[in-house]
Amino acid sequence: MARIIAGTHGGRTIAVPAKGTRPTTDRVREALFARLDHHDLVDGRRVLDLYAGSGALGLEAASRGASRVVLVEAARQAAQVCRENVGALGLRDVVEVVPRKVEAYLASDAAAPVAGERFGLVFVDPPYDLGEADLTRALDALATHLDEDAVVVVERSTRSPEPALPEGLELWETRRYGETALHLLERAPHDHAQA
Repeated sequence: MARIIAGTHGGRTIAVPAKGTRPTTDRVREALFARLDHHDLVDGRRVLDLYAGSGALGLEAASRGASRVVLVEAARQAAQVCRENVGALGLRDVVEVVPRKVEAYLASDAAAPVAGERFGLVFVDPPYDLGEADLTRALDALATHLDEDAVVVVERSTRSPEPALPEGLELWETRRYGETALHLLERAPHDHAQA
């Protein structure tokens, strides 16, 4: 079990899949969201949680005021756990679970902006064994779905290299917590002018 750290559902527990996922620890989530909240990057934003696992990151964002959250998870059991967590927390009006592969979702009409709105905050938390080339392709496909002031959080092992970034994204900062590295990305400045 994991728990929602803060917000309207703070303290509530959520289920995690029995196998096949590596949930972000409560400590890492608490540190990450303190950083995001400090910069006002959660409340009122459309949030995308790729490789969602239990949905803990997206559900934390919903608890902290995200306007809309999409959890994308291809593993059947994990997607079911996401649906159960959304239902148990009473967040069906805010959180959508999409049981698809990340690449297929990003290439689909489902990921297209809703009424011109793109995603303002994205969590990319793939299995640590996902290859760097696959991660780069996912980030490249993601770039067209981002608001001009969007932030993308990529979670990797500290033993993994820094993600190779596609044109349009740049590294804002990297934070390390034990075995976990969080790479916070933002739109490159020249993209801001074109958006």
